[in-house]
Amino acid sequence: MLSLREIQESVVHLFFPQVCSGCGTDILSKDASLCMRCMEAMPETKFEQHADNPVEKMYWGRLPLVSGSAQFYFTKESLMQFLVHQFKYKNNKALGLQLGKIMGRQLQESGRFPIDALVPLPLFPAKEKRRGYNQATVLCNGMAEYLQVPVIKDAIIRHTHTDTQTKKGRIERWQNIEGKFALKNAGQLQNKHILLVDDIITTGATLEACGMTLRKVPNLQLSVATLCIASH
Repeated sequence: MLSLREIQESVVHLFFPQVCSGCGTDILSKDASLCMRCMEAMPETKFEQHADNPVEKMYWGRLPLVSGSAQFYFTKESLMQFLVHQFKYKNNKALGLQLGKIMGRQLQESGRFPIDALVPLPLFPAKEKRRGYNQATVLCNGMAEYLQVPVIKDAIIRHTHTDTQTKKGRIERWQNIEGKFALKNAGQLQNKHILLVDDIITTGATLEACGMTLRKVPNLQLSVATLCIASH
C-alpha cells in the first residue's frame, strides 16, 4: 500500500510533472533539471584539467590569472544554446543551479582551483531587477555546494548600463565595457584567491574589464570560470 507521502508525490507529478529542461522527458532523478541522456550530450571542454587551455591563453598579456576554464562549448542552435536560453531568459533557476553544481564538481576534481571565494560577474542593477536574478550568482550558488567557499556578491558592482555585447567585436566589446565596474566592500577580497564567474565567454572583454578592477584589491589572486565558451 502506498504511503500518504507517495500518494501526494504522485498527484503532484500528475499535475506538475518534473521534466528534463533539455529534452522534456520525465525520466530523471528527483530534484534534477537534466536527464542523464542530455547530460551526456553536453559538449564538455575538459579545460579545467589542463594548464594553458584556450581560456587561459585568451588572457595572456591581458590579465594575470592563476587559472581559467569554461565547462562547455556553446554553438548556435545547439543543446547548450537552448539550455542557456532556458536558464538565462526563462526563469529556470533550478537548471542554473544544477549547471553550477556540475561546474563546481569538475573544478574541485581538477585540483587546479584552490580558491577562497566565488565572485559572480555583476549585472547592472536595473537589468538584474528586470530579469529577477543574476545568472552568474545562480551558477556560483551551485558551485559553492561542491567547492565549499562563500559567494561574495557585493564586493564589485556594475555602475553603468552597457549595450548588448552579442554582435560586437573584441575592440568594440572592450570600449563598451571599459570603466563600467567599481569596487565596493573590497576588503572582503583582500589576500584571497577568488574565482570570477560568468555564463559565456566570447572575446573575454567583459571578464577582463571586471578582472582589471578586481586586481586593484591588495594581494588578490584571480581565476576565472564560465559555464560556456562560444565556438565559432
